[in-house]
Amino acid sequence: MSSDHAPGAERAAAVRHGAEAETGTESGSGAGAGAGSTAVRLHHRLDGPAGAPLLVLGPSLGTTLEIWEPQMEALTASWRVLRYDLPGHGGSAPAGGSSADESAAEPSAGVSGVEPEAVEPVAGSIAAAPAAGLTVDALAQAVLELVGEERFAIGGISLGGAIAATVAARVPGRVTGLVLCCTSARFGEPGPWRERAAAVRREGMRQLAPTLVGRWFTPRFAEGDPGRISWVLEMLHAVDPGSYAACCEAIAGYDLTGGLSAITAPTLVVAGAGDPATPVEHALTLVRGIDGALLTVVPGAHLASVERAAAVTSAVTRHLHETGVPTDSGTGSPAGTGSSVGNGPSAGDGRSGASAAGGSSPRRDERPIAGTRDDDDRRAAGMRTRREVLGDEHVERAIARTTAFTEDFQDLITRYAWDEIWNRPGLDRRTRSCVTLTALVAGGHLEELAMHVRAALRNGLTPDEIKEVLLQTAIYCGVPAANAAFAVAQRTLAESGA
Repeated sequence: MSSDHAPGAERAAAVRHGAEAETGTESGSGAGAGAGSTAVRLHHRLDGPAGAPLLVLGPSLGTTLEIWEPQMEALTASWRVLRYDLPGHGGSAPAGGSSADESAAEPSAGVSGVEPEAVEPVAGSIAAAPAAGLTVDALAQAVLELVGEERFAIGGISLGGAIAATVAARVPGRVTGLVLCCTSARFGEPGPWRERAAAVRREGMRQLAPTLVGRWFTPRFAEGDPGRISWVLEMLHAVDPGSYAACCEAIAGYDLTGGLSAITAPTLVVAGAGDPATPVEHALTLVRGIDGALLTVVPGAHLASVERAAAVTSAVTRHLHETGVPTDSGTGSPAGTGSSVGNGPSAGDGRSGASAAGGSSPRRDERPIAGTRDDDDRRAAGMRTRREVLGDEHVERAIARTTAFTEDFQDLITRYAWDEIWNRPGLDRRTRSCVTLTALVAGGHLEELAMHVRAALRNGLTPDEIKEVLLQTAIYCGVPAANAAFAVAQRTLAESGA
């Protein structure tokens, strides 16, 4: 096992990502997934200030730990970020095999320096995968080996998200926050995944590239940023084919649907509006299954952390800071914490989520007792909601256009529309978006409709659900009004990549 630093060693000074290579910890780690299972060894890297809370991030199938690079500057402002590679990806040994040096090495004691005990799988979470025998449960156990006994937040994209959800379901008392990005409780039927595994074993990795680029990114992004596409494809082409196939078979056997209720950590689910691999419906399953989970939908496809890096960074940093950083950590507000987060179907109902310290803290949608809030409180809460629903870019433009003549009106809608109405617990944000779309069509306010179609996507509505709302308006608001609304909505959805 090779390592720049011992995995449990404390660094003398705070380290920020982006410094020289030796500022990060890189090593291979052995982990057993329980009796009779094959050990999984994960290469990993640790960046961020010594003593800061720990955040673990997992990559998508076919990519490496570098896939989170766009988020690292913001995240390492307040977190030690541990990123890992999947078997046969990046620096990790191939699935089912390792070098002689790695085989002889002692398993890593994790970042805490304490050897953890194996944890029993959550009931109903994983069915055994065929062939190489790799399972998502085994990968989750390998991640727990890296962490040791420390409490931590965890997140991941695609397969990394499935691993994060499995960890959160298995050790709910230790997970302070959870981020599930473009992932699923079940990635469809197992047959296609096993077929892909067989094809990769026969033909190698390069034959996947054309198909995966179309699933990972929208055509507009792929055509407009070829350098970024090449960067991601370099990761894909370097993956060991047998390990990629083993991961496909692990996905084929994965089904956490029945185990979602075991997750108690404050959870953010991020979905790409145009993601063909894990459509928004998969995100809604997660939101409905995890108590108090929040949903944000960003434009783009499967690798949203790359295609919509700023929006994902904003949503993740805000969520982790509000729900995942222990109050005694001594960290300040993360950089770039504007957010496009929107409440999902289960948000806005007054439930409390677990705080990072293990107690109970109010969710952002709970409201203080009437009469205890002044205008400054309303203004701050309203501005936060306005940014979450409409997006930072729109709100910044509106603020920039504010004049002495309009500033009182802007203040009024921030305090009363975006706080007193949008933050009321009686309706979730999906429902409020449906009502708003209908009202705008009825009033003929097409100049506002495009903005609220985008807001509806952020609040978790799918394009099909938006279509159903507009069909309803044809009956009650008139066909001409609905016809004009469909034209606006279709153009807006296309621009959003939905």
